[in-house]
Amino acid sequence: MTFETPITIDGDTLTGPYRRPAQMLAGQEYAGHASVHDGDTATNLGLTGAPIEGPTLFSQFDPLAVEIWGQRWFEEGCVSSHFQTMVVGGEELQASLTRRSETAASIESHKPDGSSVLVGTATIGAADPTELDERRARPSADPGALHIIDQLSVGMSGGAPIDTAMEYDESNGLLYPFTLAEKLGKITEHGSWYVPGEHSPWGRPIIPTEMISVLALKGGTGFPVRGPSIGLFIDLQVRYVNGPVFVDNPYLVDHEVIGLGQGKRVESYWTESRLVDLDTGVHAATVLLHQGVFKDSYADYPAS
Repeated sequence: MTFETPITIDGDTLTGPYRRPAQMLAGQEYAGHASVHDGDTATNLGLTGAPIEGPTLFSQFDPLAVEIWGQRWFEEGCVSSHFQTMVVGGEELQASLTRRSETAASIESHKPDGSSVLVGTATIGAADPTELDERRARPSADPGALHIIDQLSVGMSGGAPIDTAMEYDESNGLLYPFTLAEKLGKITEHGSWYVPGEHSPWGRPIIPTEMISVLALKGGTGFPVRGPSIGLFIDLQVRYVNGPVFVDNPYLVDHEVIGLGQGKRVESYWTESRLVDLDTGVHAATVLLHQGVFKDSYADYPAS
C-alpha cells in the first residue's frame, strides 16, 4: 500500500501524525429527523458539539497496521475499539499502535492534551481476543426495564439479507449522505489501493476500513427501536474475515441483535452485521457495533 502517512517507530510502538478528521455527517437523517452529528441536535442533548462519526478514526490506524502486516491487514485484520471521548470537527488526533505479539497489538488515539479518544486492539486472524471480545466477556447486570429498545431481543434478526454495494461516485443514502469519492477527498490517510485502477494487489480498488461499517449499515438494520430518538456509537469492531471488501462489488448483509443494556443516559444494544459476497458466497467481513440511544431524546421516556 502506498500511504502518504509519515510513521514514527519507537521499539514496538508505531505512531502517526496529528490529523484533523472531517465531519461528514452533519446532514445525516434517519427516521425523518437529524442525528447527533447535527449541531443543534447535539446542543439539545447537552453535548459540547456535534461529534465526528467514530469509524472515521479507524483510517489513522490503517497505515500503522499495514506497516506491520502488509496486505494481510485488509484480508484478515480486525480493528476493535471502545470510544472514550467525543471528537468534534477541527480537533486534532494522533493514533498509535503497540505490538504485543506477532498477531496482536494495542491501539490508542488521543488529543494534544493527552485525553484518550479511543482504546482497542488490532489483530490478524481470529486467534487473539479483541478489545470487544474482552469487554463482552465481562459480567454484566440485567439491563432492567427498557423503554426505547424494549422490542429488541437477543438473537433477533433484522430480516432478509439486504443486497448492497458501494460505488465510487454514488451517494450512500440519508444515513451516510456522501459518496466514497467525497470521503476519499477528505480521508486523513490517502492510499493508492482505494482509488480506481489496478493499483492494489487484488487488481481493483478496496473500501477503506472506516467505510466498512457504512457499507454494512447504510441500508438500515430493520430493528424496531422506538422514536424519534437519537443514538451514538459506543463500541465498534470491523473484522476482515476473507477480505478485502471491494468497491462496486455486490454483497449481502444480514444483522442480528447479540446484546442489550443500559446506563444512566442511554439504553444500548449490540448488533453483528455480516457482509457476504453475493457472487461467490464468501464471508468478507463482520461489523460488531454497540450503540446507545439517549433517553433524553425520546419524548415518551418515563420520568425517573
